[in-house]
Amino acid sequence: MSTIESAKNRMDEAFEAVRREFGTVRTGKATPAILDTVRVEAYGSKVPLNQVATISTPEPSLLMVQPFDRSIIADIERAIMQADLGLNPANDGSVIRIPVPALNEERRKEYVRLLSKMAEDGRVSIRHARRDANDEIKAQTRDGDLSDDEGRRAMEEVQKLTDQYITRIDEALEAKEKEVMTV
Repeated sequence: MSTIESAKNRMDEAFEAVRREFGTVRTGKATPAILDTVRVEAYGSKVPLNQVATISTPEPSLLMVQPFDRSIIADIERAIMQADLGLNPANDGSVIRIPVPALNEERRKEYVRLLSKMAEDGRVSIRHARRDANDEIKAQTRDGDLSDDEGRRAMEEVQKLTDQYITRIDEALEAKEKEVMTV
């Protein structure tokens, strides 16, 4: 695999990680992704919620969690409350209903700050991939595996990739911010 391909793969992974993180941020609409970060203490270890229950959205402002095993329903409810998502689950013995309240202005701005931090972490990962690729290209040029012109062209290609991925993160951030700020 060439240096540029490996840099592109790392940048792809960084972008996908940012998109997944963006999915966990609440927008006022109920989506199962909100609960992706919830870990449930079940069967002697912490497991992701979606491995012990089915999560559905019967209404735009309601999440419903149906455990595969009813004996851990209290553990699931506790895990959702401890996840600090600002949600109040209601357990009826067989399913957990979670009303998703509308966001107030202060909470929306807090989420926008969180999204900006997530985006910056993604940009940093992409710049790390660029640095590593450029270091590898410089080493290949030094060792005589690449000519100076080929090395320069490869570094320009890596920079173009970097610019593309940072633009994609910025566009995803802008779209998610707009979604969060829409009342």
